[in-house]
Amino acid sequence: MTKAVAADMDWNNLGFKYWDLPYRYQAVYKDGKWQKGGLVEDSNLTLSEAAEDFHYGQEVFEGLKAYRCKDGSVNLFRPEMNAKRMQDSAKRMCMATYPIEDFVAAVKEVVKANQEFIPPYGTGGSLYIRPFMIGTEPMVGVKPSKTYVFRVFATPVGAYIKGLTPMPYFVSEFDRAAYAGTGQAKTAGNYAGSLYPSMKAKGEGYADCLYLDPREHKYIDEFGGANFYGVTKDGQFVTPKSDSILPSVTKKSLLEIAADLGMNPTEKQIKMSDFDQFNEAGAMGTAAVISPVGSLTYKDQKFVPFSETETGPYTKKLYDELTGIQMSERPDKRGWVQKVEL
Repeated sequence: MTKAVAADMDWNNLGFKYWDLPYRYQAVYKDGKWQKGGLVEDSNLTLSEAAEDFHYGQEVFEGLKAYRCKDGSVNLFRPEMNAKRMQDSAKRMCMATYPIEDFVAAVKEVVKANQEFIPPYGTGGSLYIRPFMIGTEPMVGVKPSKTYVFRVFATPVGAYIKGLTPMPYFVSEFDRAAYAGTGQAKTAGNYAGSLYPSMKAKGEGYADCLYLDPREHKYIDEFGGANFYGVTKDGQFVTPKSDSILPSVTKKSLLEIAADLGMNPTEKQIKMSDFDQFNEAGAMGTAAVISPVGSLTYKDQKFVPFSETETGPYTKKLYDELTGIQMSERPDKRGWVQKVEL
């Protein structure tokens, strides 16, 4: 693949796709420990045909962003939480864990090395960063790998879902993850399993699926690529409590922001049959940021929480506060932002 050239970038129309940037970070785990890692230029990995990852799915990954601020500086938003979540995912998948401080340092190295590809302030773009780890030991028996590759690459992106545009969603009859399975781990298999229902929903004109709990199919879990939130008619921020959904950095942050805004936030089981309690609803995550639900279709019944064309006032406040902190335009009183020294 041809290397990306910053001068060729249309910063205002990036979309959400992969660009082969000059540098990425790589470290190898062998002989029971992580070897010293560093920046590499080759975007390809060479693996045995019998590598663990290909056959038994030992893989975990993360997603975070670097933001160009008005003064030209560059922010990361709570990268240590991504590092901790990757450790938790790795433990669930019986993999080696990568140290939190080394994870954050590697992310900063990749951002600094590829700084010319961070979209300019005001374009709505960001540098999306993808740390991942795979099992690489060749094997045919089912057991954990003894060798791993940890890698971090980056790519400039626009909005995953364009701005605060209300979108139509569909409640899927499929499950995103199994009860007592790997739903809380950010691992490739969860996403592979969601491809069919997602493509089916998109083929019918929906933005994506909303999944119910895999045990009873009664409670709201999450969207295919983001967590769910609702705002009740009296302004309370409500988000699902479940053991089968991914712990979201954005969700944890919005729970605190909602408290600042007087929205009395809570995590609890939410019955799908009680969806009409919400006057606003949306998807939240690193890629999605906040995407309002314009409509939600469930068993041929269509719910419109606020409007199919306009964003609700609470959703707008949450979005403005979150993105304002990420871009250093609002006070960061909790120390969530880390600057990248360029």
